[in-house]
This record gives sequence, structure tokens and C-alpha cells, in this order.
Amino acid sequence: MSCQRAGRTLRPAAAQTARRLPGETAMNRRHLLGLAAAGLALPARAQTAFPDRPIRFIVPFPPGGGTDTWARIAAEGMQPELGQTIVIENRGGAGGLVGTEAAAKAPPDGYTLLFTITTHVQTPVVMRRFPYDPVADFAPIGRLGTTSISFCVGPKVPPEIRTWPEFAAWAKGRDLSLGSYAPGSTGHAFALLVAEEARLTMEHVSYRGETPMLQDMLAGQIHGGFHSMAAAGEMLRAGRLRALMTAGERRIPALGEVPLMKEVGFSDRFSFSGFSGLLAPARTPAAVLDRLTEAFRIAAAKPETHRRLLAVDTVPSYQDPATFRAQVARNLREWTEIAERLNLTVDG
Repeated sequence: MSCQRAGRTLRPAAAQTARRLPGETAMNRRHLLGLAAAGLALPARAQTAFPDRPIRFIVPFPPGGGTDTWARIAAEGMQPELGQTIVIENRGGAGGLVGTEAAAKAPPDGYTLLFTITTHVQTPVVMRRFPYDPVADFAPIGRLGTTSISFCVGPKVPPEIRTWPEFAAWAKGRDLSLGSYAPGSTGHAFALLVAEEARLTMEHVSYRGETPMLQDMLAGQIHGGFHSMAAAGEMLRAGRLRALMTAGERRIPALGEVPLMKEVGFSDRFSFSGFSGLLAPARTPAAVLDRLTEAFRIAAAKPETHRRLLAVDTVPSYQDPATFRAQVARNLREWTEIAERLNLTVDG
């Protein structure tokens, strides 16, 4: 806007600067004025426009596993709130390190996010390798839910074995192969602890996610291991796998007859609880984080989200960013203690 003084017009500073540039035509000066105005307005438009293109969730495990399932439930709940498509990019490898490192190094603009689970803090601890800081390199957006994992066996175990005591008696003196969905994960540690407390001989086999582990179990390549209902529920309901006991503090509703591990004599070390949730790279602008956080909060509270989580025996348990950050930091401390006590290390 121009202002009047002593009968003449005083142009804004940008206009005066443009007028003094040598060799510029009137058309060029108008172009420069337009660019200056656009530059002044850009920050406000950028904030109000977010998001103006699709958003990407990096899932650090292959498709079909529990993490992938939870990420898709969250994404489908957030899309209507953001007005943009959310694309799932499965980037597995190194127990989640590959995808997580990629997310940590992504531009902090809100368009590349990480949907992950407790391996976020577990894998770097047991690999003694920290390509990212699980707390400092990320801005939590929210926790979606919690779930317990169950000890499952497949066709490599005789079909008449339906309970843990039966399995323990059969397994004595045998060389067992137990899998885990990621090196250094809860499933990995629990497999080692089961062998230790039950005095069983076990070879641990690590996988790059629940789907390849399920495939090998169904093919009779390994005896068993720990699975989430999000990944293994369909196979359990079909009778292709058998759940013998469940970790955590309460029984899984769909497996009401399957006892807790502490009910069959195992220690309280199997009560460790983890998380599934959404994070952004650190230094993402506050206004963008606020937009994402609100969309996630609304999505997590939707009845359809609750229905879909409960259908895969996941307890809806939203946490806001501050509470979620505190849990990530607490789980990092807890897992460091567990890994040191078990001398839990993984090469790779």
C-alpha cells in the first residue's frame, strides 16, 4: 500500500530498490515487485497450505506384519483430516535400522514420517550401533496402541501338542529353532529368556519382519516364536498355528483360553510393554507438527480405528506427543538394562 506525503507518492522500499536498478524496463520492474510481494507472503501460505501433496509413512519392516497393519490403520484414519493421500513405504532391513535412519535423515518438512514399534529403541541397543538417536532425532506425534505377543508353534511341532506344558515336555533334549521378527526385538529377547528359564536348547533365527518369519514357520522350517495377533491372528484362527502362552499383563481377548506366561510359571520379565506410533524427523516446524498431531489424535479416537485395532487384538491407547516421548525414553532405558542383563547382542 502507498502512502501520501507533501503531494507525492512514497513507494515501498522494494519498489524504490527496483526503480533504481539500471537497465530495467517497466515490465521487469513489475516482475520484480511481484516476486518481492510473493516472497513476503510465502511463509504464511506455506503454513496454511500444509499439506499440499501426499505424505509418506516409512515403515521399517516388510508388508503384512503388525507394524505395517497398524501404520495403514493410522494412515487411513488421518487422510480425511489432512485432505491428502498417505503412502506407505516399507523399507525393511537391519531390524528396522535401515528405514528408521532414512526417516531421521529425511527433510523435516512433515512429508516423510516414521511409523514404528519398540524396535525403534531396541535394535540400536543390541547392535551397539546408533545411526540415529531414538529420542533426540525424532519429534513424536502420537502412540496408537499396545499389543501383547504370543508364543506360537507351527507344523514342525506335532499337532497333538496344544499347551505349553505339553510343548516343554516334548522339547526337552531336542534342538529347537525359534524365530524372531527382528534381531534385538522383544521376540528375540523373549525367545532367549524362554530357553533360559525352561532349560531348553534353542537356536535363534532372526528375520526382517513378521511376514517372512510366518512363512518359514508355516513351511515347517522353524518350530515357533513370538508373534503379534496383527500378523498371525488369521493363521491362528485358521488352526495353521497354535498359540501356547501370551506375554504381558492380561490375556488376549481372541485367545481367552491361552494363559499368560506368568500363569504357567515364567517370571515377570515377560511383562515388558512396548508401543506402536508415529514420529517425525526432529526440527520439523511446530506448525506442521501441530497439524499432524491433531489429525493423528482425531484418527486415533475414531470408532472405526478402534474397531480395526480390536479386530487384530490391539488395545487402542493413544498418547499425546509429550507422553509418547516419555515412553520412548523410558523404553530405551529399560531395554538397555535388559540387553545388559542378557548380554543380548547382534552382529550386523
